[in-house]
Amino acid sequence: MSNKIGFLTVLALVISSQIGSGVFMLPISLAPYGTYSLISWVISGFGAVSLALVFATLCAKFPETGGPHVYAKHAFGHTAAFFVGWTYWVISWVSTTALIVAGVGYLTPFFHDDIQNIRLLLELLLFTIITLINLRGIATAGHVEFLLTVIKISVLLILSIVALFFFDGKNFIISEEISSLTISQILARSTLLTLWCFVGVELATAPAGSVNNPAKTIPRAVVLGTICVAVIYFINNFAIMGLIHGNDLACSRAPYVDAIKIMFSGNWHLIVSIIAFIFCVGSLNAWVLSSGQVAFGLAEDRLMPQFFAKRNKHGSPFWGIIISSTGTAILLILTSSNNFAKQITSIIDFSVVSFLFIYLACSLAFLKVIIKERSYYKPLIGIIATIFCCWVIIETPINILLIASLFTASGIPIYLFWYRRVSAQQRL
Repeated sequence: MSNKIGFLTVLALVISSQIGSGVFMLPISLAPYGTYSLISWVISGFGAVSLALVFATLCAKFPETGGPHVYAKHAFGHTAAFFVGWTYWVISWVSTTALIVAGVGYLTPFFHDDIQNIRLLLELLLFTIITLINLRGIATAGHVEFLLTVIKISVLLILSIVALFFFDGKNFIISEEISSLTISQILARSTLLTLWCFVGVELATAPAGSVNNPAKTIPRAVVLGTICVAVIYFINNFAIMGLIHGNDLACSRAPYVDAIKIMFSGNWHLIVSIIAFIFCVGSLNAWVLSSGQVAFGLAEDRLMPQFFAKRNKHGSPFWGIIISSTGTAILLILTSSNNFAKQITSIIDFSVVSFLFIYLACSLAFLKVIIKERSYYKPLIGIIATIFCCWVIIETPINILLIASLFTASGIPIYLFWYRRVSAQQRL
């Protein structure tokens, strides 16, 4: 079996990395914004597509394994590449941890209160299975990802289409607290909420070295996949908010469970738990695949120790996956404490801002790389992506920005005591 993946698998990776557990919970946060939430989906979707075009162009120019750090390397040098790559690698652990915790959490209705006693065991078991799949090679992981993505898209489209038969425009309301804000403030806040659902737009660029004809395959998949994600999110948000009254939706703990109860009688809502679990597993598989490839790409560029570049007999970056998985497993064990779990939830929010730092770095790299080209629309794409990232960062509270910067700062000891020393030896 070939150890490389093609267009459909890369497309599945793009879609699945962006559509995760958030699709089930975001309607709650957006309910107070009413029809403004629909506008925010358009804005964040437009921003995500502009970022997709940035990554598509950069990947076409530099089809190398690793993703974001590759573009920072070509634009700003190896030091910038190290910190971009390190930040991206570390926050992938947090994203993976969140997906595992959320995925097992959706199985609660089947275990009732007993799940608290075996939650950590189930989390580690799920993560071990996904890790073993990825150790079988990118082709195996890619086939699993494609199947899970087909399930995701089918379920979301079916639910949204059925919900439209129960649609009532009067269910869209704007809360008093939100209505007191200016339109600019409303759109800024709601767009901040919708944007995090597009985190992962760059994920398919990481395994470029394991993709057939990456210079053409990945750019097409990234752009088409992100457009599909934007459309799917918009349709689902529109359908769910038209199905459930805004006040009820804002107080809901599981909006899709409530939606199923409205549309169907019986215990069909239990199926939502299984579906949500599948969604988390799909995104989890995508992030495990990516984290190993990111470490592998960093090692290939001598930005990380060389043992990260070793592959097993299946062509999988063995140590990249093992060490990334070990970091995630440690976080899982720490999150078994309820108090720490709340802290991790906050850290996840900070990680989203860290992704924005990476997107901004890549947007600036894009502008520097294409500045010599005689093109009118490419600089415009880069400017739009840069402004979009800056706008979202500016709207973020300063304390979140400072804490998010710690992900990057955590790489300083490695940079000072390993990377600089190795670089100096190579120059001699």
